[in-house]
Amino acid sequence: MLIIELSYIKSLSEVNLHVEAHRDFIKKYTDLGIFLTSGPKVPRKGGIILSNVGGREIKKIIQQDPFYYEKLAEFKIIEFNPSIKLIAGEV
Repeated sequence: MLIIELSYIKSLSEVNLHVEAHRDFIKKYTDLGIFLTSGPKVPRKGGIILSNVGGREIKKIIQQDPFYYEKLAEFKIIEFNPSIKLIAGEV
C-alpha cells in the first residue's frame, strides 16, 4: 500500500486553476481501482491519495497528474504494510 502525499508549492489561486483536471485524473485512477481514496489535507496545503499499486508504476501514473506536470505540488510516496485490514461490511 502507498500513501501519496501532495504538498502545494504554488499559491492556492494557481492550484485552483487546475483542480478540475486534477479531479478528472483522480477519478480515472479511482475508477480503475488504482486509487482507493483521496482528499485534501486540513488545512488545505496539499492532499493525500491511498493506492495499492507499486512504486515504479505509481511514479509513472503520478506524472500524469496536472499538479505534477504544472509543478504545483511536491509528491512524497510512503510505502507501508497494513497489519490490520477492514473487512467489507465490518467496522
